[in-house]
Amino acid sequence: MLILALVLLTSNSNGEDVSVELGAPVRESELAVWSITVFPSGRGLPSGRGSVSEGDALYRDQCVQCHGATGSEGPAARLAGPDGFLRPDHGALLSMSVGSRWPYATSIFDYVRRAMPHSAPKSLTNDQVYALTAYILRLNDLVADDLVLTRENLPGIRMPARVGDAPGRAPER
Repeated sequence: MLILALVLLTSNSNGEDVSVELGAPVRESELAVWSITVFPSGRGLPSGRGSVSEGDALYRDQCVQCHGATGSEGPAARLAGPDGFLRPDHGALLSMSVGSRWPYATSIFDYVRRAMPHSAPKSLTNDQVYALTAYILRLNDLVADDLVLTRENLPGIRMPARVGDAPGRAPER
């Protein structure tokens, strides 16, 4: 019934579309604020840079209370640690880590930018997100201590789950 009403409201007897004058067109500049998706290929990564050492300082200030000093404590999900098999002494969140189960390093950036810190999502600058991503990758021994992460080098970081090293994942073809 609702669909029929919408069809009748948006067309005239000649079959031509009729504007109902609801809302306003969205400008590209307005859409850009919400269009923040980062794809595995790196498409959508913003400009910026962040080092492991900058990420270390940010982590201690913004993240340690939920993820622990080494990224493997709780109460929030593990950022570093083993392959993700459930163990009797840990629940699911504390057994699966970002470093061992996420297939793309760009997904870490995307998630941190959208959802962290938990108390103030989307409040970090792009440089801060690059720095925290670099630090999380370092916690997992996936990058060197002196790494400066940018949109140019982030997509090239190979995650263990991406190459099929993690249990339960098929090798990439």
